[in-house]
Amino acid sequence: MSLYLNSSFPAAQFREMAANPYFVDKSLLLGQLFNFLDQSDSDFCITKPRRFGKTVMANMVGAFFGKGVDSSAIFNIMKISENTDYHKHLNQHNVVYIDFSKTPENCQSFQQYIDSISEQLKSDLMETYPEISVISELAVWDLFCIVFQKYGEKFIFVLDEWDAIFHKRFFTEVDREAYLNYLACLIKDQPYVSLTYMTGILPIAKYSSGSSINNFDEYTMVADDLFSEYFGFTDGEVDVLYQQYLKRTKVPAISRDDLRYWYDGYHTTSGKRIYNPRSVVYALRRNRARSYWTGTGPYSEISEYIVNDMDDVKNDVALMVAGESVQADVEEYAATAMKLDTKNEIFSAMVVYGFLSYENGNVCIPNKELMDEFSKTIRRESSLGYVNRLARESDRMLQATLAGDTRTMEKILEFAHNTETPILSYNNEVELSTIVTLVYLSARDSYRVEREDKAGIGYVDFIFYPERKGADCIILELKVDHTPEEAIAQIKQKQYALRFKGKMGEKPRYTGRILAVGIGYDKQNKDHHCKIEVLP
Repeated sequence: MSLYLNSSFPAAQFREMAANPYFVDKSLLLGQLFNFLDQSDSDFCITKPRRFGKTVMANMVGAFFGKGVDSSAIFNIMKISENTDYHKHLNQHNVVYIDFSKTPENCQSFQQYIDSISEQLKSDLMETYPEISVISELAVWDLFCIVFQKYGEKFIFVLDEWDAIFHKRFFTEVDREAYLNYLACLIKDQPYVSLTYMTGILPIAKYSSGSSINNFDEYTMVADDLFSEYFGFTDGEVDVLYQQYLKRTKVPAISRDDLRYWYDGYHTTSGKRIYNPRSVVYALRRNRARSYWTGTGPYSEISEYIVNDMDDVKNDVALMVAGESVQADVEEYAATAMKLDTKNEIFSAMVVYGFLSYENGNVCIPNKELMDEFSKTIRRESSLGYVNRLARESDRMLQATLAGDTRTMEKILEFAHNTETPILSYNNEVELSTIVTLVYLSARDSYRVEREDKAGIGYVDFIFYPERKGADCIILELKVDHTPEEAIAQIKQKQYALRFKGKMGEKPRYTGRILAVGIGYDKQNKDHHCKIEVLP
């Protein structure tokens, strides 16, 4: 049985995914591809971060078009079945499906890796077309050409995780050139190619015209006006999944706001909100909102640049951890570089890998799931200098706040002011709020911390929603050149505490104390003053 050509694997894998109770039907993507079959512009490279459904969609494409398996039972109940060309294309095409993340056993070199793919393709072709077995010594693309000439057969190529080899230890700069040349020989301007659907994390690096595969239309995390709605979950799709979750779960432990807080924060090119789909599904299935990132692979590599590289990267990361957006010139091709030399290259790579969100020329940390990963790095790495020193005070700051120990709070804020803080001049409340975020960083372990949250009849600077119902709630208001008493008066006047109280006739959402925390900074005297009151 063929491994790559008209394989049963894509249909089997997609059937399993479609049976998931939290599966979202994205089959209309197939209708987009119908229009490009056998056209001159029928080569697509769709690059998205890990966990955004690339492999699910690749399996769907292979399962739908491929002749190897009758998949009508899967697709007859999906949206694509209403397309007028549905039966014209369902299981009517030769499909070559290759998952480039799979490597031979004990693979130690690029040549071993690529030879394994070529030999298997040859074997599949000779099994399907026995007449060509006598010329097996030819290159695999020559065999495809012979099949096309002899039988008129064309092929859809589905190439999943095209860039997985980039992260193998044995892969070198020379290998990369050879790999791109290999892909170019296989699919570029070949008469036997009906359509190429390629996925990965990294955009295709553009080299010289002789070696690059520049025939692709690329659809990336930043620039995708055709396929963006098919990767990630939209607000409406998460609404539907959440209702299914409520019906299936005896004791729901996740709120709809939890899903938004933990996994939202990405955007389509048109501005639609996008959620990390894998994490949403994991949270609903496990009935627990938490981080489902592993912290390995590209994140570990990129975090080294934050730790060891230029100061302005560290400064901007501190601002983003504080909830601010940072201006960046995102050039996604930078992520394919073996070394990232500038701040914009580092942030570009983070956007490509999904660690930052990009919109309108600015990057930011998209949600709590990623904020937790950045927070761990900041608290762990002493080489981050003042950012790490402030974050290490965060446990003491939270405990002092809960204990009403304003003297200790003021000492910690004084330490923050006197330490090396090149990004902060304390000229406005935004800069002060960045410091406050860092000195309360550990609060994120037990609180949902939101900035400028709608509360009562206004927007509060910080509001701390406890993970435990009986823990203390915190409302924190900052004032530059105003007193902490004025800050607390604003908390009371604008009724920010209503966020912690249930609707009329309902039990309170939280049963712990509600602490009003006012922090004032006097620019002239360079003094911090704190006040805490327990609200009724």
